[in-house]
Amino acid sequence: MRVVLSTWGSRGDVEPVVALAVRLRELGAEVRVCAPPDEEFVALLDRVGLPLVPLGPTVHSVVAGEKPPSAEAAFRLAPELVAARFDTLSTAAEGCDALLATGLMPVGARSVAEKLGIPYVLACFHTLGLPSSHFPPGRRPGKQSSPEETDIKTLWEQDAQRVNELYGEAENSHRAAIGLPPVDNVRDYVLTDRPWLAADPNLVPWQDMTDLDLVQTGPWILPDERPLPEELEAFLGAGEPPVYVGFGSMALRNSTDPARVAIEAIRAHGRRVLLARGWADLALIDDRDDCFVVGEVNHQALFGRVAAVVHHGGAGTTTTAALAGAPQLVVPQVADQPYWAARVAELGIGAAHDGPTPTSDSLSAALSAALTPETRARAKAVAGTIRTDGATVAAKLLLDTAGVRSS
Repeated sequence: MRVVLSTWGSRGDVEPVVALAVRLRELGAEVRVCAPPDEEFVALLDRVGLPLVPLGPTVHSVVAGEKPPSAEAAFRLAPELVAARFDTLSTAAEGCDALLATGLMPVGARSVAEKLGIPYVLACFHTLGLPSSHFPPGRRPGKQSSPEETDIKTLWEQDAQRVNELYGEAENSHRAAIGLPPVDNVRDYVLTDRPWLAADPNLVPWQDMTDLDLVQTGPWILPDERPLPEELEAFLGAGEPPVYVGFGSMALRNSTDPARVAIEAIRAHGRRVLLARGWADLALIDDRDDCFVVGEVNHQALFGRVAAVVHHGGAGTTTTAALAGAPQLVVPQVADQPYWAARVAELGIGAAHDGPTPTSDSLSAALSAALTPETRARAKAVAGTIRTDGATVAAKLLLDTAGVRSS
């Protein structure tokens, strides 16, 4: 049995796919992983003994420039990614029995599967962007009042038109080139009627959040057995658990000296600081011994040993911190991150910062809630409910889907 997995996005879009690939391989499947060719993703796949099939440009080249991506950049990137999927997946999926796609709106993937006559699955890590008759695009309960139902329908129609404007011309021109008819509604064609939701039911309860019939597998978690670096172990052992601060692939362009803001806020609580460099390039602000900076490390081993995790609210980081029972403070930046921030606060396992640009005072105030004994106790309780079998569930489902085709 052979399957191809496709994604394009940050580490939160890539690592779960690697987790699924590993589980598929353990179940006897041959797996090809198509992902952006960033060095860290090449290294991630190399760590598990799988080659990366390059798909599109590096993510870092798109999102980590001096200025945030503009609307014009989005209209340049969209057709580039569509072309990359048609080109890369047409070759990678040749002779395969199923194709699963996720990450940034994977336009082109289903068309390749259609041309090859193999099953296609769309997977997502949250419900934002999935059509709903209850909530307009980008909104969910508690965020703001909803418009009338007729307005909601209109807004989702406008959302579909926006996707068509970004991707429609490229999608249909490539479809025509391989003898397929045009697609009128690109968004709905890509999403299908039954996407898979790779998220924990406690963190993402999806009922009534979308009109689609989701298959919730649980999160796809890649086991990480790497030891922590000796220098980090020494820092952890030299005092009370520090507060971890890391924003992953967020460049934090709108924040002025985010490392200083975080360090000052954490020091105000008498806590030590552990900075993760990330794409924001966080660095120490002085030579005091209460702070330490790390690169990419094993979060599964680390998060259970910190006082709290301050982060941007990516799906992967939120899930890993929740599984570790670590209190969280989410400083959401874009896309689905405000949802994760709100969900962390609703569950009582942490706090949500109000807005993407913290000051030392605002971050310190939010930390006050995250660092209470009650929050830690609640985080520990919820940790025991987080599912860890999602990659196994998804792998078996995908093999069943592929088996129906090949039988």
